[in-house]
Amino acid sequence: MSDFRGYDIGRAGQTSTVETRNKVLRNTYLLLALSMVPTVFGAWLGIATGITTRSGGGSLVFMLVAFGLIFAIQKFRNSSAGVALLLAFTFVMGMLLSRLIGMTLGFSNGASLIMLAFGGTSVIFASMATIATVSKRNFAGMSSWLFMGLIILLLASVANIFLHLPALMLVVSVLAIVIFSAYMLYDLQRVINGGETNYVSATLSIYLDLYNVFANLLMLLGIFGGNRNN
Repeated sequence: MSDFRGYDIGRAGQTSTVETRNKVLRNTYLLLALSMVPTVFGAWLGIATGITTRSGGGSLVFMLVAFGLIFAIQKFRNSSAGVALLLAFTFVMGMLLSRLIGMTLGFSNGASLIMLAFGGTSVIFASMATIATVSKRNFAGMSSWLFMGLIILLLASVANIFLHLPALMLVVSVLAIVIFSAYMLYDLQRVINGGETNYVSATLSIYLDLYNVFANLLMLLGIFGGNRNN
């Protein structure tokens, strides 16, 4: 009798855990999809007003605002304010992205390059989500290596601000795509395995992964495939 009851309780707990994981994953995907709306609007507004291209000060201000919003999102992640802050953050990130998109649209095939970068990012996301779902391997051990790679990436990016080496810029972009694709796999599996139980925090992490993959992929496509207008 007691064994049967214990088994029953165990099954109920397991079902609850699975349901919780599925709920977090579902809400993460929904919020991630919703976050694309303010991103696109922010990018459009940035191109229309040219606010991020008027000297470097505009972009710097938006970057500082974005960092402030990240801390605010984490602080209010357990309330509806966290969702609102996340959507505001994605709008600001869209504004920051407008400079790169505007430069890409300067190519005769700019619209095609943007769609190609979007398609490539979607393929990477679908691939990482599939691996995270079906793989029996635990990718939690990647965290320390990914963090080291991120530090190297940041140092290389800062160095190139002063060195202006085209080859280093290409290396940074390729490295960024690899690192943030791996981070995507890591972050997705954390949600799927129950390591991340807050869908606002999960959405923020995965959004940043997608954003960096898209931006760097678009940059590479512009360098190698952009056609200058005559």
